[in-house]
Amino acid sequence: MFAAVALAALLVSAVQPSAASAQSQGSPFSLFDNIFGGSPPPQAALPPAPGSGGVQPWSGEDGASGHPLMTAVAIRQAADNFDNCVAGLWPDAARRGISQDSFQRFTAGLTPDLRIMDLMDSQPEFTKAIWDYLDILVNDTRMARGREVLAQYKSIFDAAEKAYGVDRYIIASIWGIESNYSTQMGDRNVLRSTATLACVGRRQAYFKDEFLVALEILHRGDLRPEQMRGSWAGAFGPTQFMPTAFKRFAVDGDGDGRRDVVDNPTDLIFSTANNLKKDGWQSGQSWGYEVALPQGFNFMLADKAKAMTLSQWENLGLKRANGQPFPRAAEKAYLLAPAGAGGPGFLMQQNFRVIMKYNPAEAYALAIGHFADRLRGGPPFVQPWPRQERVLSRAERLELQQLLVQRGFYKGTPDGQFGGQTREALRSFQASIGAPADGFASSEVLDRLRGR
Repeated sequence: MFAAVALAALLVSAVQPSAASAQSQGSPFSLFDNIFGGSPPPQAALPPAPGSGGVQPWSGEDGASGHPLMTAVAIRQAADNFDNCVAGLWPDAARRGISQDSFQRFTAGLTPDLRIMDLMDSQPEFTKAIWDYLDILVNDTRMARGREVLAQYKSIFDAAEKAYGVDRYIIASIWGIESNYSTQMGDRNVLRSTATLACVGRRQAYFKDEFLVALEILHRGDLRPEQMRGSWAGAFGPTQFMPTAFKRFAVDGDGDGRRDVVDNPTDLIFSTANNLKKDGWQSGQSWGYEVALPQGFNFMLADKAKAMTLSQWENLGLKRANGQPFPRAAEKAYLLAPAGAGGPGFLMQQNFRVIMKYNPAEAYALAIGHFADRLRGGPPFVQPWPRQERVLSRAERLELQQLLVQRGFYKGTPDGQFGGQTREALRSFQASIGAPADGFASSEVLDRLRGR
């Protein structure tokens, strides 16, 4: 699923109403470094397109990625060829069983939405800390609505749990975080968005498939065109299916002949459960546990490739933060310390990895798991976050990577976006100076890299 896209719009609107700038994560884009960023690129004095309803136009500027297909000239050239590009996809559509009548009917009048080019390449200056992110997503209002939804659709959740073995609280959590329980699903035409991305910009091959599958959905009649409205990258419905994810995972839960993941709660809940189950959900297992780490802990062990049994972690001095024992000590988990040595630790199990397949961002998966626990009646996290820490600006993140390159720790190309490679390089540097090798990019570690 391409869940990150609508989530970004939801988060930005929660912080800054009417600012729906989104950037996707993982494949095909990177989002979560940018999800709480500042303003999108400045707008050039271009008039809104006819019938756009006042939606912001494309800036007319080169994309921040520097990709040759994201230059202003390349974007304009691709936009001029848009009709030919769409028409050229007819043979591929025909091979998928889409009739010529359906192809012509659903593509008639399509125009490119070039504003998407700005959203694809936006690189905000500032991000939010993980604790601010969690504060926004896991709040009392959303929890109250989540409990109402669980009660309202109890019989459907009962049936879905029986059929798929997926925890109802996780499904309700995804529904709440992705679309605020169907109130914020995005309003862009999915077919127009995916057609734009299939013909313009740097990810045309990826979005060609999304566009053709969107046509398949409409041709088959699972959804009506007016139902297929969503994020700028094509994610739609309360739990944000990309068209290809819909094709793989959507099910007809109530047997009415349609797979309606937008307006039919049975199909929605069953399809989301089917997605998680096929991605490897383990029935009866937690997503993970908050743990307290001992003094002097070796943070080089905080690595998703270094899974151990819960009893082995206990032998290293880790304990559940609430003081309770682990229910099944033989199960395996890896350690995540998202705020470094100054924040809480978490032992993550297979189901956390499954949530990461839904959206490959640790902050997202942690929010989903924690929100599910709260809906179940669980308490807030026990340990405090290091809220005194200042989040680095993009310029500082870029500088940090450049300094790691200069010192021989980082082999990648500095881009201001932190992934696993940056974290590993940072941990190696921290270990070299005798600091806790937690991989946390604090202002203090930046100062140490600067030689201060």
